Amino acid sequence: MAKVAVSFLLFWLFWGPRCALGGKVNKHKPWIEASYHGVITENMDTVLLDPPLVALDKDAPVPFAGEICAFKIYGQAAPFEAVVLNRTSGEGVLRASGPVDCESQKEYTFIIQAYDCGAGPTGADWKKSHKAVVHVQVDDVNEFCPLFREPRYKSSVVEGKIYDSILQVEAWDQDCSPQYSQICNYDIVTAGTPFAIDRNGNIRNTERLSFDKQQSYKIMVTAFDCGQKRAKEDVAVHVDVQPVCKPGWQGWAKRVDYEPGTGSKPLFPKMHLETCGGPLSGIKVMLELQTSHIGKGCDRETYSEKSLQKLCGAASGSTDLLPAPSPATNWTASLLTDSGRDSDLIYKFAGRQAANIPDLVVPQNLTDQFTVATWMKHGPSPGLRAEKETLLCNSDKTEMNRHHYSLYIHNCRLVFLLRRDFSQLDTFRPAEFHWKLEQICDKEWHYYVINVEFPAVTLFVDGVTYEPYLVTDDWPFHASKIDSQLTVGACWQGGEVATPRFTQYFRGSLSGLTIRPGRIETQKVISCLQACKEGLDINSLESLAKDIKFHFNPAQSVLVVEGEDQGSINTAMTKVSYINSRQFPTPGLRRLHIATTVLCFGEDACLSIPDVKAVVVVQPPSEPRITITGSNRLVRPAADLRSPVGVAPFKELHLTSTVMKGDGFAGCETLQRAGSVCPATLLISPPLFCHAARRPGVTEVMHNLDYCDILVIGDELDPERESLLIHHGALLGKHLDATNSTSGISIYGVDSMAHYEQALRQVRYRNWRPATLTERRFRLTCSELNGRYTSNEFILEVSVLHHLKPVEHVNHMAAQPQYLRPVHHPLMIHALNAHMSGPAPPAATVVIVVCIAALVVMVVIGVYRIHATHQEGSREEEEDAKEAEVDWDKSALTITVNPMENVKGAQAPREEASGGQCGEEEDDGEDVGGMASAESDNSDEEEEGQMGMAKEQKWDSSFMTY
Repeated sequence: MAKVAVSFLLFWLFWGPRCALGGKVNKHKPWIEASYHGVITENMDTVLLDPPLVALDKDAPVPFAGEICAFKIYGQAAPFEAVVLNRTSGEGVLRASGPVDCESQKEYTFIIQAYDCGAGPTGADWKKSHKAVVHVQVDDVNEFCPLFREPRYKSSVVEGKIYDSILQVEAWDQDCSPQYSQICNYDIVTAGTPFAIDRNGNIRNTERLSFDKQQSYKIMVTAFDCGQKRAKEDVAVHVDVQPVCKPGWQGWAKRVDYEPGTGSKPLFPKMHLETCGGPLSGIKVMLELQTSHIGKGCDRETYSEKSLQKLCGAASGSTDLLPAPSPATNWTASLLTDSGRDSDLIYKFAGRQAANIPDLVVPQNLTDQFTVATWMKHGPSPGLRAEKETLLCNSDKTEMNRHHYSLYIHNCRLVFLLRRDFSQLDTFRPAEFHWKLEQICDKEWHYYVINVEFPAVTLFVDGVTYEPYLVTDDWPFHASKIDSQLTVGACWQGGEVATPRFTQYFRGSLSGLTIRPGRIETQKVISCLQACKEGLDINSLESLAKDIKFHFNPAQSVLVVEGEDQGSINTAMTKVSYINSRQFPTPGLRRLHIATTVLCFGEDACLSIPDVKAVVVVQPPSEPRITITGSNRLVRPAADLRSPVGVAPFKELHLTSTVMKGDGFAGCETLQRAGSVCPATLLISPPLFCHAARRPGVTEVMHNLDYCDILVIGDELDPERESLLIHHGALLGKHLDATNSTSGISIYGVDSMAHYEQALRQVRYRNWRPATLTERRFRLTCSELNGRYTSNEFILEVSVLHHLKPVEHVNHMAAQPQYLRPVHHPLMIHALNAHMSGPAPPAATVVIVVCIAALVVMVVIGVYRIHATHQEGSREEEEDAKEAEVDWDKSALTITVNPMENVKGAQAPREEASGGQCGEEEDDGEDVGGMASAESDNSDEEEEGQMGMAKEQKWDSSFMTY
């Protein structure tokens, strides 16, 4: 105020005299300071200015002209206003016209001017001061709490180490000033933890952590700003304790279960490689599926050698030198077999076993082109100087000891010897071909094929071609009349010794040894014959990184993956899968071995990765039940058997296969479809039992078969009067072939059940001397996978229809024929009374007794008719008519009421007898064998006397024995 007073006094002393002298009223404009600095606290309205806001005018004390009427603000839409407090002294004040927030704007700059009141009350001729700059600073208030930038923090540490900083938490404050917006302190709220935090938010451990003691920690942290305002919410910090880093594969399971039929299954979907942070230049991973204990080295099709060759499209004409023992192939009966694995036929040779091949089996002329093929498993020979081990040898039978051709092993070298005769060649020609391969003595199964195109000889091992490393020449043999002997497992020495004997025994295992003269095997067929049906695979090849390189071995049991990026390798490993394409794979374990090499910059192998050992467990498949159904008896006239085409005994045959999906007893219908006989209780009351026993769980499946054998039961076929054969045309368009002998027919080849069913229906039996035939029985069995799954034995009896003279009808109630088996009537009564409850009234009792009596008559007469049918049989024309008309009911036992029968086969109208009170259903029926009969007058009277209750019923001949 002192300054204002002094200024006003000076102004008056200077201008007063002048005003007294007279002149213009408002001569001067107001005056204010050139600039102002102000401070305002946010959320307040008063601005403290320095210097104070005062305007002076030289026209004072002239009224109006010397007074200050207003202050005006210009620029930035500043939220301020200036108010005149005293017009005479010119004092004013600056205040906020709206909310002022430091967080929105920390300072303002604008222009202010002062206005006098003009020359009179109207304010005319007013004057304004110069422009003054005003700077206003907004002071902050600590109104906000600190906030953490993350909702939670997580980190991990390796056990046993002290860290300077595990992780850093960070908080911030919305206040605008450094005093209140800065975080000055952090604090751990959770007590008793081995951690500390500094003013910058760095968390460290205060002691060595142990993974075994505690694997993770959760601590709560708070923050304070420099105004000591605490964070509104604390933040959680998770610290995981990791064991000491050990390089290796992580996230894999030691066991992988494989369900048959599921296709390709990933082995390691979550697998990744831990390298502990070291810089890498490359990674190489080798995966090996170990299947040497499965079959012949892996899961292959186990069909017979002939079936496999036909399946793979091999040329016909090969001779199987190691077939399954049978009456026709008895030379392998003395050899040791190991067929316990998936029905694979394997012969074991321990240095004492050998077999001479019969002369009728041995190919007599191999020509210049032929093929020798075999599966072999062989190890190093014992002893310092190993002897020759002969697989196959053709040598002189007597007198001399010449080897015409042989396949043998000597010092883990495979040698094929082929000596020609002078009649074929008379020059020095190649005779011995040598191969030195690791596979020969590695104790694993391999498939060997020798293709001879003389003088060239090529060896295939597991489909890979190998040329001989050594070929020696020799002179051809001189012609002689000495017979030769073909031997498997050793070489026959018939000459130059006192006693003929085997020599150069083989030690190992053989399977599928064949020889085919006249042709060589193609690469495609060889690959098919030895192909594995299981192996490693990679899913989604297109998803792999471009730097990934991979390759398989031919059997797909070894996979090598290479790459430079660790992430790409991890992705590739998650795509590795196991696949088994067999419908019925061999169950059991497959071991899996993974070896890894990590390369660093400038070094070969800088990091040791432990090998991974896991197992793939192939679950047992649902075993199929192969069922053969059809008519078990065929009765034909002699003329049909003598006809050029004979008869088709298996014309009504059906082949089905089912698998069980659950436990429990199958119902009557299921058993009948499967060819089984239902218990007697099922036959008496089918609606009660079969419906209760019926359950889901039996599923029909389709698969291939590899052979069906029709064997003669009893005496072998006599070629002088009978034959059993199948026309070649019945096999056209199918992968089937057939062989026949006096013992029966064998149809073989891998083909569908439908094709086998069609072929079996085309089998014809002919007997051109049927007068001597009483009955001929055949047994039919079918197989899948070389006997691994076999069908039921289906027995069929073929007999001749003999004509008998008419016989008189007798009263079967008075005396039962000798051939009639007693009927257990109480079982019938129990079945009929099963639907009744409580005591029966007298009238009902009479009805039941009459029904039972009628039923007894029906059973007796029905059995007699069966016997008569057995004697008379039926003609083929009548059976054809029967097939179009008769509808057999297989679900239960019912009896056709037919008291008397015309044995000559004359048909007459049949009177139906009704048994409604007995709960029987009406249906149409015919006689067994399609022979119609007429009822006698006596039977008519009997049926009328039984309350008209008898009626025609159906019955199932498949459940009636006679």
